[in-house]
Amino acid sequence: MTRASFAFCGAELAAVYVLTESGDELRLAEVVGDRGGTYGLPSVVALGGRSPATDAYRAARPLWLSPAELAAYLSADARGVSPVGAGTLPPKFSLGALPLGHGTTQLGCLVVAGETADGFDADRRSLLELYADQVTAGLESVPARAAGRPEPRTHPGPTLVPLHSGAFILTLDTGLMEADARVLELLGIAEEEFDGRVETLLACAVPDDIPALMAVVEPGRLSSSSGEQLAFRIRRPGGELRWLGLRCRLRFGADGTPERVLGVVADAVYLRPTDDEVAVVQGLSARLAGATTVRDVSRTVVEMLRQPLDADRIAVAEVESDRLLVTVLDPPEPDAWPGVWQSEWRSEWPDASCHSLPTLQSALRDGHMSLWPPGADLEPGLIGIGPGGLAVVPLPADGRMVGVCLVGWDAAHEFAPEERSLLTAVAGLVGSALRRAHAMDAGHELARMLQRSLLPRKLPVLPGGVAVARYLPATAGLEVGGDWYDVIPLADGHVALVIGDVQGHSAAAATIMGQMRTAVRAYAVEGHPPDVVVSRANRLLVGMETDLFATCLYVDLDMEEGIAIFVRAGHLPPLLRHPDGTTEELAVEGGPPLGVLAEAAFSMTEAGLAPGTLLTLVTDGLVESARLPLEEGIRRVSDALGEADPSDIGRVADELLGTANGRDDDVAVLLLRYDGTRARPLRTHWTVWRLTNAVLHARRFAARTLRSWGLTDEIDIALLVVSELVTNAIAHTQGEVGLDLTLSSDRLRIAVNDTSPRSPVKPADVDWEATGGRGLLIVEATTAAWGSVPLSGGKQVWAEIDVSGSGG
Repeated sequence: MTRASFAFCGAELAAVYVLTESGDELRLAEVVGDRGGTYGLPSVVALGGRSPATDAYRAARPLWLSPAELAAYLSADARGVSPVGAGTLPPKFSLGALPLGHGTTQLGCLVVAGETADGFDADRRSLLELYADQVTAGLESVPARAAGRPEPRTHPGPTLVPLHSGAFILTLDTGLMEADARVLELLGIAEEEFDGRVETLLACAVPDDIPALMAVVEPGRLSSSSGEQLAFRIRRPGGELRWLGLRCRLRFGADGTPERVLGVVADAVYLRPTDDEVAVVQGLSARLAGATTVRDVSRTVVEMLRQPLDADRIAVAEVESDRLLVTVLDPPEPDAWPGVWQSEWRSEWPDASCHSLPTLQSALRDGHMSLWPPGADLEPGLIGIGPGGLAVVPLPADGRMVGVCLVGWDAAHEFAPEERSLLTAVAGLVGSALRRAHAMDAGHELARMLQRSLLPRKLPVLPGGVAVARYLPATAGLEVGGDWYDVIPLADGHVALVIGDVQGHSAAAATIMGQMRTAVRAYAVEGHPPDVVVSRANRLLVGMETDLFATCLYVDLDMEEGIAIFVRAGHLPPLLRHPDGTTEELAVEGGPPLGVLAEAAFSMTEAGLAPGTLLTLVTDGLVESARLPLEEGIRRVSDALGEADPSDIGRVADELLGTANGRDDDVAVLLLRYDGTRARPLRTHWTVWRLTNAVLHARRFAARTLRSWGLTDEIDIALLVVSELVTNAIAHTQGEVGLDLTLSSDRLRIAVNDTSPRSPVKPADVDWEATGGRGLLIVEATTAAWGSVPLSGGKQVWAEIDVSGSGG
């Protein structure tokens, strides 16, 4: 074999000695560049003997010998010591012996030699030590070789000595790079085409791996002796994907600042996908070819990747505008996912905004996979998915990102190169499959989009209680139906809860559902009593001239007093879980479904709720099916409520849905835990008489009330607001005018009710010579907030004054 068969940083010969199974000898496992045995390296050296290989092995540090030092070393037999292990090297050859292994794990020794007059200089020594780390990685990847069983070889082929290795030196302040011919050959760059710029070499790397390569020179990433390998991929000119290994060291100037990076690049053949990884990709491709829905694609991804990656969590989601529409989660239990995700869990899976996950949004924008190690500075919505490590894998199709796959680990996880290769390989497959399934499943997706848009995106925060809702579409047919729910904050500490079900499963049913939900909300906000709200919704549905009808259960709950008023229109009665754990199906007088009789009467039923009571409203899809009688379904739900922990009503809702598999109808669940308010607001009402001095009487009433409540600092502002609002009501409306005063812990609310539905308009421009038109401007300037809401055919104009710092 000629010298050209191996050449690296002045070394023309390389020999790998490995520790034998007995542990007392180093055996020659491989040698290259020795001209067919010309140099006569011994096949075995005893650890107890004296040789460059055994000396370096025992000392666990490199041994460097210049030609003169080597000659002196070889003449040691004059002192009676046998100099085995050096062979017969030419007089001008220098020698290096470098131990192979890390820490307490010693695998053997690498012996290199080459014709250098003064020995290997400092840069060459550093590069050869990095090269020895490459040899160590090869040994560690093939345990049988590390055991000393390979026979000495002098032929090319799969080798312990990386023949395809090169070195480079990067000058940091200029960005210029000296790269030898082997580096350029590995990257597929002709020597005459290399311009000495590091950007030229980076352009060969796969885009996903460029950030890791750029981070090599970050402060603190490298030390002067770092030998850690960075695995990356390049795309050869012919399109071939090749794995390379990079090891670097820093060289510092006299002032201690980094000046140069010394690096070794080798062909990391041992990082290529194994048969198992190839089988995963092939199996996934075959199964995705038969997946016809987005749900099928997502489940296939989880099933095929969970075991090979040994991941704790996997999420697959589609990207639609700025929303992340989750299509499958594994594990499916909500408590396995971060709180941000749980708060968006209104349907079968969460539906989150990309804006709340900037790291994910950035990955989707760039289209590059990102791997985050333990302790990474991520937003809570992502770090909770993978506290030990997180992979964010965008899913491309047709030139854009159609989805994302999130893979998380709980324990500290180091991302192996083969994992990165596997995730990169499957990303395109999954993205294309999602795109294809979306097109094939367009009707289904349109229905789900319609359903999401018609249901509340988020439930309000309630004083004195917590509400959660869940919705599951049917698992058969178009999977869109008419189940709906809503939670509506009302005036004076009241809240309305409503749940309903429009007959049928179709886009028409979903459309009617959306109209009914909007109508009920509008009538409730106007301040109508519960029976009037339901009656008006009934007449509205009758007037739509549709063949569909709807059931509805409406609840008006006073969050301060715990008094609930129920109105039932053909719907299932509510279930109560009392603080002592007993459950009850509340007897509520019912009326006909909405849309059947225009003049139907709907009675109201009143019940008191003690703090700690869990109010449960459900649709019939949860408690009744072709295989489940209604009575048995209600009994199961009651039993589940009795065994549940009401402190986490989100978990209670999930447990209620646990038996809803194989459903042929929609399921909606609305839960409210009534906690009661700690401090009840003070309220009073005054009917304003339409007299010439009506405003005076209203001011006197307000002054007496505020003094009795202990408010003195804010009384002047409050009386000014009373004057302006009452004056406007008397001057611009007819009929009764009422004044309401409400004092909570931090706000004084002044409200004036009148019979005119026309909202007040703040003037855009006021002539300062005019005598009127400044009332609302004064109210706006002196209060924390003001506004107007419709109220039973009229309106209420209100203003709030901050009293949190009152000294009264």
